[in-house]
Amino acid sequence: MAGLNVSIAFLFLVVGVCQALRWLSKRLLSPGTYGCLARELAGSLELCTSCLELRMLVEIGPWGGGFGPDVALTLLFLLFVVHGASFDGASANPTVSLQEFLLLESNLAATAAKLLAQGVGTGLGWAVTKLYWSWELTHFHLIQNLIASECSSSIHTSLHHAAFVEGTCSFLFHLVLLKLRRSHQMYWVPVLAATVTFLTYTARPFTGAFFNPALATVATFHCSGNSFWDYVQVYWLGPLAGMLAALLLYQGNIPRLFKKNLLYSQKSKYKIPKARVAAHMERDKPRQKRRGEKSNSEPHA
Repeated sequence: MAGLNVSIAFLFLVVGVCQALRWLSKRLLSPGTYGCLARELAGSLELCTSCLELRMLVEIGPWGGGFGPDVALTLLFLLFVVHGASFDGASANPTVSLQEFLLLESNLAATAAKLLAQGVGTGLGWAVTKLYWSWELTHFHLIQNLIASECSSSIHTSLHHAAFVEGTCSFLFHLVLLKLRRSHQMYWVPVLAATVTFLTYTARPFTGAFFNPALATVATFHCSGNSFWDYVQVYWLGPLAGMLAALLLYQGNIPRLFKKNLLYSQKSKYKIPKARVAAHMERDKPRQKRRGEKSNSEPHA
């Protein structure tokens, strides 16, 4: 268990360093620069290092440490609770940033800056984690260094099924995110963490359950077993299609592309109860009848 304790200490050290980076950036940079660059970079760095370390524990822990995947899943849930509470509005996920752009919540320049920061943050997170592993502080990291050069693809099913799995995970994740984005933080943080944990547990045997293009790129694109285009289909196009499907189902349209609602009819905001309408029509009938009698009784010229 000593190796597990070292990994847990590393995970929370990364969270503390990234939180300090956010605190410092918020005081030194303008709100726009902080929101588009520094916040996303820190969030992506934190997410990447955490997920790579947890992935290592999932792969090596059962036979190298004697604990099952339940330990890693528990850590995953706790870390996503911490991430949700500390990210300060960062998404650290390209599909979430693209969703905000399609919802007219972010312009093109801000979205491009966020995507750039996420790419730099995940790349930096991969480099930091590799450096940390090279110190071989535990036997987990020693084994990881021995097998690192022989890493294989995380796709353990057909390409179409793998793309469907990643797309479905992204669809469910974004649907929950859209439903809860107006809720208070104390509600959406644990629900989103539970959603990510459940999707990871369900989809990991097939694709590794990334549903985050930036994270998948640094974690698995360099491994043998599939071509670059195969990885693009599964880990880029799959999550993007899932996000678009969730947005279309939730909104009925994609605001950035068209305003017309394709799925849901536009009903009046103020509805009049049917009983009140019927009573109003019954009251009007005697008036209409009296008016008709009056017009008939008038002499014709």
